[in-house]
Amino acid sequence: MCGRKTLTKDMQSIIEELAIEEWENPDNYLPNYNIAPTQNSPILIDNGKRIVKTMRWGLIPSWAKDEKFGARMINARIETLLEKPSYRNLVSSNRCIVITDGYYEWKNEGDTKVPYYLKDSNDKLLPMAGLYDIWQNPNGFFVPSYTIITKEAQKNLSNIHNRMPVILPQEHLDEWLKTENFSVAQALEIAKHSKPTLSKYPVSSLVNSVRNNSPDCVLPVVYIKK
Repeated sequence: MCGRKTLTKDMQSIIEELAIEEWENPDNYLPNYNIAPTQNSPILIDNGKRIVKTMRWGLIPSWAKDEKFGARMINARIETLLEKPSYRNLVSSNRCIVITDGYYEWKNEGDTKVPYYLKDSNDKLLPMAGLYDIWQNPNGFFVPSYTIITKEAQKNLSNIHNRMPVILPQEHLDEWLKTENFSVAQALEIAKHSKPTLSKYPVSSLVNSVRNNSPDCVLPVVYIKK
């Protein structure tokens, strides 16, 4: 599962690393050390060019009756993508990259849940595979939203959590983004076999509250077992 993440890099670094050609509403971007479900964050799509749009975390299908649907749609298991009504039609047309540079997981250690921060070992971005949809609310406003695709965790990470987000190699982003050029089978093949090199370390319980959003959230700490 992935239920909290970060995007702390400056906009120019993100643009250069992902070869972004357009960024909608760039003045709204701020680095974020504690992105939670229902919040908005930058999402990369390809509509002939790589463009960043702001979307809400927690997929609201276009056919949903209300936005509450999205609260339980923050993650989608890759193993059942083509079976679930909310996802199967999106895999062929609405694939996206969730732009992040780290995420949090909580590890059970006795009676305590210790937050861990996971990031690229070389401090690169973590392009997460996602799906998006656009829902129209009763007032006629369109709400774009997304979900993060997850898979079984790599062995070196499974002691923290048994699931992890699908993190795509930079050189294979087109296979996921360009839905007209690459089939569902090609995209899923890349996703299933991606194996990023991540570093992990415990962080402060500050991250437990979405109100806390500062560099302190990602600082390593030492927990003393009682």
